[in-house]
Amino acid sequence: MDKKALYKNVLAWFEKNRPDAESELHFRNPYELLVSVILSAQCTDKRVNQVTPALFARFPDALEMSRSDPEEIFSYIKSVSYPNSKAAHLHAMAVMLQEEFGGKVPSTVPELMRLPGVGRKTANVVVSVAFNQPAMAVDTHVFRVSARIGLTNRAKTPLEAERQLVSHIPGKWLGRAHHWLILHGRYVCTARNPKCEECGLRAWCAFHAARENGASTGQGPASGKSPKKASRKAEPVALKPAAAKKEGKTGAAEQKTRGRRSKSR
Repeated sequence: MDKKALYKNVLAWFEKNRPDAESELHFRNPYELLVSVILSAQCTDKRVNQVTPALFARFPDALEMSRSDPEEIFSYIKSVSYPNSKAAHLHAMAVMLQEEFGGKVPSTVPELMRLPGVGRKTANVVVSVAFNQPAMAVDTHVFRVSARIGLTNRAKTPLEAERQLVSHIPGKWLGRAHHWLILHGRYVCTARNPKCEECGLRAWCAFHAARENGASTGQGPASGKSPKKASRKAEPVALKPAAAKKEGKTGAAEQKTRGRRSKSR
């Protein structure tokens, strides 16, 4: 099946079976969405939704958060992953929003990426969800699922995957396609034990085809995990001058001791 037909079939299946896919984060405005997405990095949406009600009650807008400090923000988000760095990022982000954007969340990816704690994925989520602009945010689920199905080919980075997906998915579907892929990866095409038997995309999925062929030949698919970057070879650690000097003295002492032992024998 060629790439065009693959995308057509996959998108049609999602459109029919997952028409209402949307973010699982709870928010009421662009500011709350931005904060929630920053907090969701390497953390579950469920956990984020548990801490944001109290956080937003205390800091309803960027102005209130900018007047606070990382220590106080930390007290509200300490149960999420990496709370110290996220608290610092949230405070710095709020300060920049006030000073450079009048307290309003910008609506373009380049402007959003200037904010502390905001990378390309977060920026794409905000412009897509809050401002209804065509954008494809690639997180670990989107990266894994799109590679397994065959929507992307040998993409080594999220940006490469994003470019491939954007080149094939019509703009009007980009926002929903992000949610389709992320939710499919979260609940069906999971990292360790994908539920292929429950998946409606089996007929077009390259990973499932490889699994089936492997079962018939007694071999499994090449990999059930997301594509990874090539690992770097371990390099020797260079000693600092003081450490090198100490190392030299230690080596000389050991040689001297060995010499004495040889003579005594």
